[in-house]
Amino acid sequence: MITALSQLRLRELLTEMQGRIEEIAVTRDRMDGLLEAVLAVSGGLELDATLRRIVQAAIDLVDARYGALGVLAPNGMLSRFVHVGVDEQTRELIGRLPAGRGVLGVVIEEGKPLRLDEISDHPSSVGFPPNHPPMHSFLGVPVRAHGEMFGRLYLTEKNGGAHFTEDDEVVLEALAGAAGIAIDNARLYEETRRRQRWLEASGEVTAELLGGTDPAEVLHLIAHRAMELTGANYAVIALSDEPDAPPAEVTELRVTVAAGLDDEVVDRRIPVHGSTSGEVFRDHVPRSVAGLEFDLAVGLGVGFGPALALPLRAGESTAGVLLALRAAGSPEFDDQQLRMVSSFADQAALALQRAQAQSAQRELDVLADRDRIARDLHDHVIQRLFAIGLGLQSTQRRTTSPAVAGRVREHIDQLQEVIQEIRTAIFDLQTEDGTGGGLRARLHAIITGLTKETSLHTTIRLSGPLDVVPQALAEHAEAVLREAVSNAVRHARAGELAITVSLGDDLVIEVTDDGVGIPDPVARSGLHNLATRAADAGGNCAIARTQGGGTRLVWSAPLP
Repeated sequence: MITALSQLRLRELLTEMQGRIEEIAVTRDRMDGLLEAVLAVSGGLELDATLRRIVQAAIDLVDARYGALGVLAPNGMLSRFVHVGVDEQTRELIGRLPAGRGVLGVVIEEGKPLRLDEISDHPSSVGFPPNHPPMHSFLGVPVRAHGEMFGRLYLTEKNGGAHFTEDDEVVLEALAGAAGIAIDNARLYEETRRRQRWLEASGEVTAELLGGTDPAEVLHLIAHRAMELTGANYAVIALSDEPDAPPAEVTELRVTVAAGLDDEVVDRRIPVHGSTSGEVFRDHVPRSVAGLEFDLAVGLGVGFGPALALPLRAGESTAGVLLALRAAGSPEFDDQQLRMVSSFADQAALALQRAQAQSAQRELDVLADRDRIARDLHDHVIQRLFAIGLGLQSTQRRTTSPAVAGRVREHIDQLQEVIQEIRTAIFDLQTEDGTGGGLRARLHAIITGLTKETSLHTTIRLSGPLDVVPQALAEHAEAVLREAVSNAVRHARAGELAITVSLGDDLVIEVTDDGVGIPDPVARSGLHNLATRAADAGGNCAIARTQGGGTRLVWSAPLP
């Protein structure tokens, strides 16, 4: 028979077994929930979406009302705060998100779990801002990714007014471990995508430049791509007005492009001394700073916060600086963004340099082609017309009929007009862009002005990129040509005048006539003036009689 004592003991054992079964069931349910949470947070590669899934999974797992995940910045504070449970309207009333002080800071500094029944009882509690929902119970655990501290997972207000338990802490730590792996995978994926976007942006800039797009437009493209890919609010490109000057001699940079800002920023000057941009321009070292040393935003109604300052360098030369700027109070840029945008800036500057070199080469090719056409017109067409003209003159002298002689003279005059029109076409070909403002056009004007009222048959040859001659040497060339042609017109009594101006390693001016020669007084004074100019320019001047009795003047000076 079972005694009453035995029955009591049996009931106790049954109750204990039931309790253990319930505990096992709860544990099994929590393990199943943990497994589901781990699978949930591991199911995506987008970092922001992954962080939000982690917070939601933590809330569901320990039955909390509010949850958040704070991402650490390099300075140890929170750079990002992903939260669940607080609606957007309340969040806007609260204002700025936490930076990592108070109880949140304790979790950050100690790097271990923190469980509180009442937040306000902790010595480090700093209270809540206005409009913040009430929170009492608290559980925070660290989240590590790839061996480094990524951030902190925070939960508050366990539902039903209960407190977080030790089991909650263990489960949440397990979730944080899985979350670290998911975060690391998401970061690697995001880094790969970001690198791909940078490469695409670099390729786009290079293609635009080498495709002939105006470099000014490409600078705008560079600024906008840098702003988009770094998450910046503004981007500024400041260049030196003296691109060929050594960086040590440049005293200021000029804002050329300002993306996201008013146009009034353009053309503002940034001193090289005492500015972050100037330091980067001088030492070519990219920088990520909490704020610029020189306040470029004065009078704009905006405030600049963290900034990336990158040199636009190609080889040993630096054209300027690229600035990616965030608004005041924004998180700082990370090291990866600094590396990426630095590489982008280098590639963009190199592409810009190559495009400018190609543009210069194309311009030289056009000038060379114009010179070739002009030379062919002069050497073949004009010479043949001269031969025909000489033949007509010979025929005119032999004819005895006044009427025939008059008709021949008319044809000779018409031929001279054709020759003059061809010369004008040659000058137009040799004048860059048809503007008439370069040295070539000025030399043409001098020759035309001195010879148009004379009967001289003038042959002219201008070769080489004369419009690149420096101003000081160009002034010497104009004065020399004016004096040489003027002397030939006034004193030589010549019928033919040949003028050649060429640019190679030296600028050479040669004026030859078939006249009687320049009288000695004129030769001495003219030679003195021209020789003085040659000496000033580091060149030479020589005047000699030709075998036919004319005069040949050769004046030359090296390019500086």
